[in-house]
Amino acid sequence: MLLYEGKLSILCFLSPTPILVLSLFSYLGIDTIFIEIDEIIWWILLSYGIFTNLIIHILLTGYAYQVAVRAVFLGFVFASGLLVAFLLPDSLATFGWYMCVMAFFHYSEFLTIAITNPRTLSIDSYILNHSNEYIIAAITSWAEFFIEVYFFPELKVLRPVSYVGLCLCVGGECMRKLAMLTAQGNFNHVVQSVRRSDHELVTHGVYRFCRHPSYAGWFYWSMGTQMILVNPFCFVAYILVSWKFMNDRITVEELTLLNFFEDKYLEYQDRVGTGLPFIRGYRL
Repeated sequence: MLLYEGKLSILCFLSPTPILVLSLFSYLGIDTIFIEIDEIIWWILLSYGIFTNLIIHILLTGYAYQVAVRAVFLGFVFASGLLVAFLLPDSLATFGWYMCVMAFFHYSEFLTIAITNPRTLSIDSYILNHSNEYIIAAITSWAEFFIEVYFFPELKVLRPVSYVGLCLCVGGECMRKLAMLTAQGNFNHVVQSVRRSDHELVTHGVYRFCRHPSYAGWFYWSMGTQMILVNPFCFVAYILVSWKFMNDRITVEELTLLNFFEDKYLEYQDRVGTGLPFIRGYRL
């Protein structure tokens, strides 16, 4: 059964839903009130966001508040992304889809851990503060997007590229979450150096096709984010940096897995690839 923090996060992530419904009615031409919603929707969203944060600040404290405020933030980023995608000019619309993809990824990481491995659940499960390098990479991609929007707006309306990127993000997201759901308590955001008594080698489900589906899913998801934005420079940079990061991480992780499972993992290595291009993992 889903623990309290998981249920709380769902409620908070979905808190902007009334604003989206109101905007949808306006988008479809359904009269709701005697003013143009599109003209004030951003003020409505901002006011509702401030009100929501005030409510959770009054009602919650400690860990529950930390869970809620992050879920609310990600929910409003997701909602804002949908509004950007449907209400702003085409050259900016793709940034809205990017906002949705980013918000859903970080929120779903927390929720999936709450479902599969609740004993390890923490604020860090949102992986919002993943690393300084991750933050720098994100800011760099935003800078490239808006610089190119200003100088080359026609570049950002290459919808086929954005659609392929969105599909890549959805596919990568599904692959990663399937890996987490399959591994259950054996999955952890942090590479483990000490084997727990209940730690098992997972080779079924999506793990039949690749040894590291969660890493592979994230790798393809990260590529997809830059295709959504049609960021040619960051697309290449993300591939190179993500590949280097994954190669190093998998090498370290497989060293520990070989120590944990010995011949059993050796046989698994020989039978199944990593799922990432040109990454073989740690080999004896």
